[in-house]
Amino acid sequence: MTQTFAYVGNAETQDVSVFKLQDNGDLAPIETKAIPGPQKPGMSTPMAVSPDKRFLFVGLRNEPFSVVTFHIDPSKGTLTFVGSGPLADQMCYLSTDKAGRFLFASSYQGSKVSVSPIAEGGIVGAAHQVVATKPNAHCIVPTRSGRHVLHTSLGGDVVYQQKFDAVKGELSPNVPYEKGVSAKAGPRHITLSADETRAYLMNELDGMVRVFSFDAGKGVLVDELQTLSAVPKEFSGTIAAADIHLTPSGKFLYASERGSNTIAAFMVIAGGKLEPVGNYPTETTPRGFEIDPSGRYLFATGQASHGMTSYAIDQTTGELTV
Repeated sequence: MTQTFAYVGNAETQDVSVFKLQDNGDLAPIETKAIPGPQKPGMSTPMAVSPDKRFLFVGLRNEPFSVVTFHIDPSKGTLTFVGSGPLADQMCYLSTDKAGRFLFASSYQGSKVSVSPIAEGGIVGAAHQVVATKPNAHCIVPTRSGRHVLHTSLGGDVVYQQKFDAVKGELSPNVPYEKGVSAKAGPRHITLSADETRAYLMNELDGMVRVFSFDAGKGVLVDELQTLSAVPKEFSGTIAAADIHLTPSGKFLYASERGSNTIAAFMVIAGGKLEPVGNYPTETTPRGFEIDPSGRYLFATGQASHGMTSYAIDQTTGELTV
């Protein structure tokens, strides 16, 4: 029977909480593992899991900037410290290439993205490529083919489109190199449909989800098909949208919004467009959330509430219930 484990990065205590998913959607605590590094905590702990599920990479946003590697016990989910490697800046987002040979990282403060080699034992080496971006780089996402990478500039209102040489571990500008969005939108996180015909972009500053057609062969966004708000209609405060994920089935899409402390739910309809389902109260400052591999549960963490809530996903409507 396949087991599912969840890893939650805790910035203020500089550790990782490990949980095991139960049949009823609850998360049973397994352990809390300290993250070796500078004593002064950073503002967040971006994480990535290697494609083969052997390693967990945890970025530390406190100097000297580093990425810690843990080995994952496949049967217990527990973590064993392997070692640390350098990062080129204070990184807010981590991901790996398809083969797990390279680590991608993006720096909001430094306005750059980087590519670093990952050794066979899981240790990340010094970045061998650093690419400057417009202000406030945020997420960096590889495509399924491994031949292309997308990354965002929140302050520059663009999505960068790059080719990726998986042998050399090098990024190079695609054509076109930039896909712009409206001024002050603040593109933050992006996710692709399973067949990579659609891309869904979460804008932090205007709270809009933008739906694009995507050319997987060329690795570029094409036409903007739809724009919908992830913010409750009655909300009048400062918008600070954050994370975005599709269910594994591709039937539903969810987005978190930190100003209203809600999660927006959408149903994916014909042509990959979205139909709003509702907005659901959640943890305070929902910076990140995740959906389990079965697509039955959604887990939202609260940066300010220091808590996590498990939601059941209605498989017909996409509605969330605690």
